[in-house]
Amino acid sequence: MSDSGVSAPGAPGGRLWAVVGATGTGKSDLALGLAETLRTRGNPAEIVNADAMQLYRGMDIGTAKLTPTERRGIPHHMLDVRDVTEDAAVAWYQPLARAAIDDIHARGGDAILVGGSGLYVSSVIFDFRFPPRDPAVRERLERELDELGAGALFARLEKADPVTAVRVDPKNGRRVIRALEVLAQGAENHGAALPDAPALWHPKTRILGLQVDRPELVERLDRRVERMWEQGMLDEVAALRERGLEEGTTAPRAIGYAQALAQLAGEMTEAEAISDTQALTRRYARRQVSWFKRYPDIEWVSPLSDPRDILAG
Repeated sequence: MSDSGVSAPGAPGGRLWAVVGATGTGKSDLALGLAETLRTRGNPAEIVNADAMQLYRGMDIGTAKLTPTERRGIPHHMLDVRDVTEDAAVAWYQPLARAAIDDIHARGGDAILVGGSGLYVSSVIFDFRFPPRDPAVRERLERELDELGAGALFARLEKADPVTAVRVDPKNGRRVIRALEVLAQGAENHGAALPDAPALWHPKTRILGLQVDRPELVERLDRRVERMWEQGMLDEVAALRERGLEEGTTAPRAIGYAQALAQLAGEMTEAEAISDTQALTRRYARRQVSWFKRYPDIEWVSPLSDPRDILAG
């Protein structure tokens, strides 16, 4: 790969770019600009999604998913690949995303991985191996989750593996269950966390982290949530509910979707649903920033960066 961003003829593989950062920082726009610039230089770059909620069909407004028109003719992969009734676990996602990247490289282009779901991004760009699953243990833990709640299971995790517990959201029942499932098998727990010294999966990887000052980001996020409701978030969720949204294990818990479901059920007013979504989005953005700050060799850039300058770097 030359510095101009054009893959050398016969090269075994192109470059893997990762455009990461907190929600609302403009990752999609920068990735599109990068892809367009590469394509003008003869590099047929394509984009691979690494946003866990954009994997779901019909979850568009609440995830700020680009419409086909907004994708500017650039092929996108790993969008709309799951129904809302299905689980989109990271161990399922990793091999599919990597296969999409390999296919892009085989066609002579660079692959641009874009998203803010830290574990999903990490599973692709680093040498991430997942401990085995035990359906019987998981079924037992899921029953306990229903009976005791996430708090009780998280307390158990804190006692058994305090290091992992620090890295797991205590309200995320699925993550808590997975950590306990791995511990029950006597395996070293990956802890839903980045390894201390991660090795790259693809040698030609460049990681771009988008950075926005906190006050500006908070304003962006609050306004973005308001726009979600203005653009028809409630109608989107009502339609997804008809398709089984509430039967899923992951999709109905997504920020914004859980609040819209509560509003539809009469458990929240619209103002409460919006306010709660804003607060949770701000908290999630803080966790995302903390996650990506641990990446070695990440290059922090402005959302307004010129892709030509990035390629020249």
